[in-house]
Amino acid sequence: MIEYRLDDMTCGHCEKVVRAAIAKVDPQAQVSVDLGAHRVRIDSQQSAEPFARALDDAGYPPAAA
Repeated sequence: MIEYRLDDMTCGHCEKVVRAAIAKVDPQAQVSVDLGAHRVRIDSQQSAEPFARALDDAGYPPAAA
């Protein structure tokens, strides 16, 4: 399980962008988003680094949760 704090994720549109960025790395990943806490949890066999890069490229730089 990978978890990030995404301080810039504040709305439904943000969530869509975040989910799309994650899906580009692993379309099979299970994603849980908590907008109120600005957190995303990713259940995937991939390592954390590709997800961190994808989120940063999408405009949502991750911090460790």
